[in-house]
Amino acid sequence: MRAIRFHGQGRPLAVEEIDEPRPGPGDVLIDVVAAGICGTELHFLDGLLTPATTPLTLGHEVAGVVAEVGAGVDGVAVGDRVAVHYLHACHRCRSCMAGDDHLCDEPLGFLAFVTDGGFADRIVVPASAAVPVPEGLDLSVAATLCCSATTALHAVDVAGVRPGSSAVVYGAGGVGLALVQVLREVGARPIAVARNPERLALARELGAVATVDATVRDVAAAIREATDGAGADVVFELVGTRETGAAALASLGKRGTLVYVGYSADTVEIAPLSLVVPEQRIVTSVGNRRSELVAALDLAARGRLGATVVEYPLEQAATALEDLRAGRVMGRAVLRP
Repeated sequence: MRAIRFHGQGRPLAVEEIDEPRPGPGDVLIDVVAAGICGTELHFLDGLLTPATTPLTLGHEVAGVVAEVGAGVDGVAVGDRVAVHYLHACHRCRSCMAGDDHLCDEPLGFLAFVTDGGFADRIVVPASAAVPVPEGLDLSVAATLCCSATTALHAVDVAGVRPGSSAVVYGAGGVGLALVQVLREVGARPIAVARNPERLALARELGAVATVDATVRDVAAAIREATDGAGADVVFELVGTRETGAAALASLGKRGTLVYVGYSADTVEIAPLSLVVPEQRIVTSVGNRRSELVAALDLAARGRLGATVVEYPLEQAATALEDLRAGRVMGRAVLRP
């Protein structure tokens, strides 16, 4: 079968022919219909992240149709439309038993980080990682929800956002646009910050009550203006640079919460006193629980959460990643084998 293999930083991506995987006991074989493209792939290409092994098939946002089931599989059948929860939890360790399966101590697999991902014709995953896609929901949309919307749902949960809260979404890519919609759903007042006017316009369409073009205005000043001088209750930092981190901190109001979701190679200096006096806090949010993928698919099926999808054929994976890097993708890019 065909697969996009990652051989290491600086090595070109190309379609390769590899052996088709076979499902073992407890596994399912999925015909991939769509695989979302995420900024994480750029982090691999740039060397910011290093997978457990190479070569490795990229792609951790996957939706498709079950083609075969292994021995002992119940609850998943051939022909089922499914999305894949990319961290395959053991469901036995302390983290899993506490409901935090995204922090599993002994995962059975981790798509495109430890085990082969979905930039391929087919993929094998544990049956427990296969989540039913509601009838009527497009599989390309479902694939993008596996990371962007689920990450947004988890970050909002970590932040403890309350109705009426002013919540800044710093970065209007796939996760940011999903965050705007999730914040709207919980009754918060989303404010989107980005450097791309088209993405800001899309954020407004999706529910942002205000937008800030970071190329034109001082971000912290604009946020305080939009919050009647109080500053934001929550800022979701999706970019992770020195510049955006400093602006995010300066945008917080009293008892405000800065949530780090995005990251880069940069570091941010923090003066504890500036946080202590207004009782501000910094928290982090990583990935998502399987239950949050279930919730994201349900919201999408009910028309409460959507994604603008740009499709590329599998052999154009490198082009799609360069378009993402250059900011030419409005919404989420997916590969279609």
